[in-house]
Amino acid sequence: MVHLLLLGIIYVSFISLGLPDGVIGVAWPAIRVDMGQPLAAVGVFTLMGTVCAAISSYFAVAVVKRVGAGVVVAASCLMTALALVGYAYAPSFAWLVLLAVPMGIGAGAVDTSLNHFVAAHYSSRHMNWLHGFWGVGATLGPLIMSWAIASPDGWTRGASTIGMLQLALAVVLFLTLSLWSRENATPPATGHADSHVFKPVQTLATWLAPATFLLYVAAEMGTGLWAASILATDRGMPLPQAGVWVAVYFGAITAGRFAVGLVANKLGNRKLVQLGVCTAMMGAALFAAHGWVGDASLAGLVLMGLGCAPIFPSLMHEAAKRFPEDVAAKVISRQMIAAYAGFSVIPGAFGLLATWLGLGVIMPVVVVLLMGLLAVTTWLDRLT
Repeated sequence: MVHLLLLGIIYVSFISLGLPDGVIGVAWPAIRVDMGQPLAAVGVFTLMGTVCAAISSYFAVAVVKRVGAGVVVAASCLMTALALVGYAYAPSFAWLVLLAVPMGIGAGAVDTSLNHFVAAHYSSRHMNWLHGFWGVGATLGPLIMSWAIASPDGWTRGASTIGMLQLALAVVLFLTLSLWSRENATPPATGHADSHVFKPVQTLATWLAPATFLLYVAAEMGTGLWAASILATDRGMPLPQAGVWVAVYFGAITAGRFAVGLVANKLGNRKLVQLGVCTAMMGAALFAAHGWVGDASLAGLVLMGLGCAPIFPSLMHEAAKRFPEDVAAKVISRQMIAAYAGFSVIPGAFGLLATWLGLGVIMPVVVVLLMGLLAVTTWLDRLT
């Protein structure tokens, strides 16, 4: 009973992790007008948050060992809640950038701590569902902000509403800290680290594992960031309709993760990753082939989303099977840092490529990234 209750709290925590992710993108047009900022100023804000999240991910393992996963998750949730409420009352853009520091630190710590905790104590099915709940939050956040922008109070109401939801969750997390210690007192489920015989750890493998996250997140977020521009600018689709197709892409990832959870334990992480990468590669290639297949290329976004669904959670969960517990904790931390780099640096570099060579080059590059991911995961599987 304790096991299932804590799992429910963890799922809700990942909804909260996803809630702020798409909010700034929706609110930025209104924020920049209110604060007199150019369109590109959002890059300063997001870069600050990403750097802080990466640093937080690096130190999260050591902090968890000292105070426990429950304390780290509860404190981090409180930090993100206060940052979101702070957005609503920030008097200037400089304050928004400053508040991105606790937001990034909190998000990075929650991400790393919960991924490691679930990988060590729960099955592959639960890991896929965990990231499915992130998708629920990532969908709800923009919806709440869209509703708020249409209200008299504007974007500040959206920030304060999401912040108060986070604050309520932080209270629940602090009140249920005893559940985390009980779970740590029980051995991991069968098939996890303690019942597994490992090959000798090779240093190369501990770096190939993070490389898979760099490649995957770059492909997933690169597509999510630029698909609307490709559709609207290169293919003449109205921007609102292009935005709907981007939502369909992320919706396919979310729905796919819940569906994959039903068969994850049977198929296993490694097979799911291989199937997912191949499916995503076909989807990306189909979306890139608009010149040959016309509007049928839109099905490529759905196919790519479904292919992406199992990759991140399965790779994350497999770290606890590839490496002994102490090594797995460090590798998962590296994986999160690589994911943040893939989230921010490479999709931004796509913009430079598009400037030089046109938007049509982006999806072929995504196909190349997925080919590289397939090669690296195959190599990593042989080493571990």
